[in-house]
Amino acid sequence: QVQLVESGGGLVQAGGSLRLSCAASGRTFSRYVMTWFRQAPGKERELVAAISSGGTTNYADSVKGRFTISRDNAKNTVYMQMTNLKPEDTAVYYCAVRLLGQSEYDYWGQGTQVTVSS
Repeated sequence: QVQLVESGGGLVQAGGSLRLSCAASGRTFSRYVMTWFRQAPGKERELVAAISSGGTTNYADSVKGRFTISRDNAKNTVYMQMTNLKPEDTAVYYCAVRLLGQSEYDYWGQGTQVTVSS
């Protein structure tokens, strides 16, 4: 059974930092694109950052220079270091995985809440 479990969310003041983790189990994800999405109340879900199996990264403009995505294939885990957090970063953050070249995401985590106070 495939599972993605996010952790590391919480409450932080503006300007602070958090590190999210997403541990995948049930299969090997070394060939998968691993992605972080977020959804704020009343807003659509948006892609925050993605990393390919080869380490190529992609970021939303709103987080470039502040967030860093990385992965450890040996641990089947993707991370996102978030710095200089802003109140508008408040959202539920989800990790998801898909095969390279595929548009649909195969698996999703349950989400972790990030709240940034001003």
